Amino acid sequence: MTPTLIWILVVLVAIGLYLSWTAGRLDRLHARIDAARAALDAQLLRRASVAQELATSGVLDPAASIVLYEAAHAARQAEEEQREVAESELSQALRAVFGEAQQVEAVREAPGGDAAAHELTEAVRRVPMARRFHNDAVGAARRLREHRKVRWFRLAGHAPFPMAFEMDDEPPTALVERAA
Repeated sequence: MTPTLIWILVVLVAIGLYLSWTAGRLDRLHARIDAARAALDAQLLRRASVAQELATSGVLDPAASIVLYEAAHAARQAEEEQREVAESELSQALRAVFGEAQQVEAVREAPGGDAAAHELTEAVRRVPMARRFHNDAVGAARRLREHRKVRWFRLAGHAPFPMAFEMDDEPPTALVERAA
């Protein structure tokens, strides 16, 4: 074997190792997206469940109960294409119901209301964090998938292009201020 052939083989092996490492990195990013999406789904489901439970508990006035129950039910039953809109509407309903400190105090004064308000506060605070983790993972995978080497060598395989989860997740100020 000539030295030139050996160098060509060394370069080809190095390129192959680099491409294999990049494909592995992309695979790990996709696994991270899947885990972050599962965590986000769990937090969204928890928030909707707690809101629905609070709406049916009888501690809220009837109008607030109906608004909160319908938004929470819609968020739990939404198809994947409509999920972001339904979750945003639940956030808006939570802000409308718990926009004033008097409503939060009324819930806390009811039997079992302090625990319910605390559980809702925790659920509302965790949703933005879970969404941020998911969207950060999506951003990292998108940046890597935009590289030419990934596109040319089709290192992403048949994995769908990752999509961020965009929703209104601003918590009700009276609920969060009371907890802080």
